Amino acid sequence: MNEAPALQIDWGGLAPMIIVFVAAFLGLLVEAVVPKGKRLVVQVSLAVAALAGSFAAVAVLLNDDTNTTAFSIEGVRLGSVVLDGPGLFLQGTIAVLSVIAILLLAERRTVKGGDFVAEAAVVADSAADKAQSREPGATEIFPLTLFAVGGMMMFVTAGDLLTMFVALEMLSLPLYLLCGLAKRRRLISQEAALKYFLLGAFASAFYVYGMAMLYGFAGTVDLAGINQAGISSDEPRMLLYIGVAMIAVAMLFKAAAVPFHMWTPDVYTGAPTPVTALMAGCVKVAAFGGLLRVFNVGLSSSAWDWHLILTVIAVATMIGGAIFAVTQRNIKRLLAYSSIANAGYLLVGVIALGDAVGSTMFYLAAYGFTVIAAFAVVSLVRDGDEEATHLARWAGLGKKSPGTAVVFTILMLALAGLPFTSGFSAKFSLFAAALQADELGLVIVGVVSSAILAFPYLRVVVLLWLNEPAPDAPTVNLPSPMAGTVVAAGVAATLILGFAPGFLLDIVDQASTFLGT
Repeated sequence: MNEAPALQIDWGGLAPMIIVFVAAFLGLLVEAVVPKGKRLVVQVSLAVAALAGSFAAVAVLLNDDTNTTAFSIEGVRLGSVVLDGPGLFLQGTIAVLSVIAILLLAERRTVKGGDFVAEAAVVADSAADKAQSREPGATEIFPLTLFAVGGMMMFVTAGDLLTMFVALEMLSLPLYLLCGLAKRRRLISQEAALKYFLLGAFASAFYVYGMAMLYGFAGTVDLAGINQAGISSDEPRMLLYIGVAMIAVAMLFKAAAVPFHMWTPDVYTGAPTPVTALMAGCVKVAAFGGLLRVFNVGLSSSAWDWHLILTVIAVATMIGGAIFAVTQRNIKRLLAYSSIANAGYLLVGVIALGDAVGSTMFYLAAYGFTVIAAFAVVSLVRDGDEEATHLARWAGLGKKSPGTAVVFTILMLALAGLPFTSGFSAKFSLFAAALQADELGLVIVGVVSSAILAFPYLRVVVLLWLNEPAPDAPTVNLPSPMAGTVVAAGVAATLILGFAPGFLLDIVDQASTFLGT
């Protein structure tokens, strides 16, 4: 009797994800066995240590020029998890940004007990809810965050549509919960979570339907196999068109691209600000990491079929996000529409395919640091226990708290793409790569959109420095070392990648080739 061939597993290649998932399960045990008063320190230490270990494992794999799959049978590669340059770089980016986000989640000084509710099951605005608002926030948020981060890491290295779907659900489900755990304005937070969940469920259904169509066309869910089928398959081409459209709907929903962006402003506004920062930074990296892999590895042979529609979506996203950002009077909604416009710029990199992979990854890293720091500053400006999110409340902040105003000015200038900031380096690199790919029209639209989007950012700068503060102006709470580290890391990365981006550009250039392309 012949033995079945043995499955070979590259445990070292899986180490970055294994570390994070093991820490997430340990975090659940911490909730069961550690006294409540000690859980915060234990959970934060565990999460930061796990993410640091995960980043170290990624660094080792990148240094070894790993370019293989995690699973194989008798030397034949199975593409479920792909260990290549783009996947490993994006895993490392997610790990670093997640450490910063974890520190922001752990902030307890700006508001007593933190931004998170102690007991999520308590009815909003009830007497019990008001009583628990004075208690420390739940620490279950840390293992939930680690599960989401593990899903993001799997998403950017998934080599087939089925593994990608599992990763998509793994990163999404914890986020649905986290969005509804705000201590203040709980009904708005719960509405944001419900809206995100319902629309996310629809997006997942689109993904599964699209996966079925592509399987019918290619006979496989492996991305490399789908790409080959785009050249040689005898199945009706309509199956490919429908499958690509359905898959794109689901992934563009996560990326917050027009017209699948409607959830973004409400969820960004209603979710606790640390969760919003996590979504704006880390989820953006994961979403576009997945898009880069799908379109470069799985659909490059059929680029003619999807190029036009994705170009229209990119143009609508760049222009729509910028125009709507101009009209906003709420700082979190302004950053939400800014995120939408930036999704449009990143789509330019997706459309340009291999020529722009490295520049797109640089853009994701630079934007992630800046936007997380921006939301950290937003969480510090307070009207009592509430965040002062209306722009009018920020008037004259430079005269009352010049240090905070200087930091926020740097971040706004970076988001506007002004020279000597990471925003300028990222846009210049991305648009230059798009020009090399003959995407002149998209670059022109991107430049116009950037000019429009600069207006609301510069308006905030003017508001900070040239307006007089109101008599009842908001206060800037002194952050703990954790939130202070978040802001300092974001500003440092913004300036370093603005003045000296070469070292990171060299890294992404060396790590920009997908396995199988």
